[in-house]
This record gives sequence, C-alpha cells and structure tokens, in this order.
Amino acid sequence: MENEMHPTRTHRLCSACCACEGRKMYYLTWFLQFTTLLLGSMGFILLGGRALKAISAEFTQTPPRLQWFIAATGFVYFAFAYFVPTISAMRNWLATSAALTVTFDVALLAVLVRDGRSNSRRVDYAIHGTEAEKAFNALGAVAAILVCNTSGLLPEIQSTLRKPAVGNMRRALALQYTVGAAGYYGISVAGYWAYGAAASEYLPNQLSGPRWASVLINATAFLQSIVSQHLFTVPIHEGMDTGLQRLEEGMFSRYNMTRRLFARGLLFGVNVFVTALFPFMGDFVNLFGSFALFPLTFMFPSMIVLKIKGECDGRWCRLWHWSIIVVSSAIGLATSAAAVRLILHNASVYRFFADT
Repeated sequence: MENEMHPTRTHRLCSACCACEGRKMYYLTWFLQFTTLLLGSMGFILLGGRALKAISAEFTQTPPRLQWFIAATGFVYFAFAYFVPTISAMRNWLATSAALTVTFDVALLAVLVRDGRSNSRRVDYAIHGTEAEKAFNALGAVAAILVCNTSGLLPEIQSTLRKPAVGNMRRALALQYTVGAAGYYGISVAGYWAYGAAASEYLPNQLSGPRWASVLINATAFLQSIVSQHLFTVPIHEGMDTGLQRLEEGMFSRYNMTRRLFARGLLFGVNVFVTALFPFMGDFVNLFGSFALFPLTFMFPSMIVLKIKGECDGRWCRLWHWSIIVVSSAIGLATSAAAVRLILHNASVYRFFADT
C-alpha cells in the first residue's frame, strides 16, 4: 500500500485513509486505532496483574486480591511510559524484550512437554458444548488470533525503521510470521496436547512446577509485557504530548515532564480502574479487536488500493480486493456478535471487582 502511494508516501494509516477517502475516513480510522490501543493497554494490565498474582501464589496459600496486582502493574507501566516517552526511545529495550520472550517461550514449552509426557490421567481433547456454542467459541478464537497478529499499526511502526523502511519492514514481517508464529502457536499446540480441553486461557496457571520455573515464566511474562504494552500505547502518549507539551523544549524539560506526569497518570489511572472493575476485560479486547481490526487490517488497505489504482490492474485485481472487503466485513460482524455473547455471559457470572 505504501508503494502504491509513492511519491506521496505517508507513514500513518490515518493519513493514508485521509489522502484517499477524505477527512471522515481519517477520523474513523483514528477512532478505531486508538480505541483498540486503549483496550489493548487494559488487556496488558490484566495480564501483568495475573502474572504477579501467580508469582505470589507460589509463596503463599492466600495471595492478595487481583486488584492489588493490577494496581502495581499499572504503576510499573506508568513509570516506564514516563521515562521512555517515545517509540524511538524504545530501541534500547528491544534486545531485552527479545531475550525475555525467548526465555518465556523456552521455559514454558519445556514445562508443557514435561507435563504432557508425565500426565498419567486420560486427557480429554473433545470440544464440548452445543453446536451454537462451538460456533461462537470458534469465532471468538478468530477474534483473539486477529488481536494477537494484527498489522493495523504497521504504517506507524514503519516510520521508525531505518532506511530502507519498506525492505526492513518486509524482513521483520517475514521473521515474525515464521519464527515468531512458530513460537506462539507451538506453545498453544503444546498446551492443548498437555491439558486438552481443560487448558487454561493463561497456561502458566496450570503448570505442575517446579516452583522456580513457574516464577521464571510469570516474571518474564510480566517484564516483557511492560515493553509490549508501551509499543501499543505510545501512539496515544505521543498524541497527548503533542497537544500538551512545549514542542520547542526537550522531552525532559521541567515543564514537559510535569505535563507528561499528569497525562500518563490520568491515562493509566483510568485504565487500571476499568481493568480492576471488569475481571473479563479480555473479552472487551476481543470485541473491539474484531470490530476495529478487521477494517484496519483488511478492508481499509483494499479500499485504498482500489482508490489509487482504479481500473489499471484489471477485473481480477478488483475482484480480489472486493472479495477481501466483503469477506472481512462478514467475519468481522460474526466475531463481534460472538464477543458480545461472551461478554453478556460473563457479566451474568462475575461481579464488579471480582477476584479472579
């Protein structure tokens, strides 16, 4: 898509949509992106809180409520976002993030394989529920997969790459969807093999030990989430900084640091409160992911290509992009309905500020 817009290339999907479809499309894209980022931040806070609680549970039979760990996670995220204010400043943390990811993957996979081989009981691999429940659960899984693998922010991330940006982005994508995907889905497959239908949505909660491995896995999950969540929320931070700070001064001037303190504090304060309020925040992430990321990932890029290239590529090219638009729209509506159904179900089961 970026190549098609050359020489009027833009590094932001919002700007690309504005250039091709007008201001209304700009605001719609902006809303969908930033809503997803905000919900993603809450999902990371819930993940970090659960990881900290799992560590605490290894040393005591009565760990504190989940909300305390959510608050602690929010404070750590706030501190990182305050002292690492921009996406460019994250370059020094990428190697650390990669090391934490590899450690988490290797340790978790090793324990899963051990549990699977030593499991003396019969593992139930059946998919339970009515046909309708199976269909809705499958659609919910599609939404979750899209949230984990979306490219809705690639134009923004591309703007930080060393030249040639397009070539480097393609190499990064090739690595992510080969080596990265093998790690992610390898763990999912190993977890299902080890525990079957009883596999937890957060696999580290189900490990048989040893204690040091559980602590290591949850600690690396928490530490890596600090960097990951910042990658998703930094566009919001930078947007607020642009409007609130003095751009002619440095990021660490007294005036800008004071403004950033209140801006970051307000954002994470709201996110922590909402995450603590709803113990099933991950369902909302899936809802907005399916509602927003199907357009951002599939529909809007095809619309831009059709707008720019027009009739020049022939009927089959137009048919291909229109097929993407129609199919992704249908799947997006179906996965959104599945996410709403799951939210309504969990709302009837859980209460506010539940200790899950």
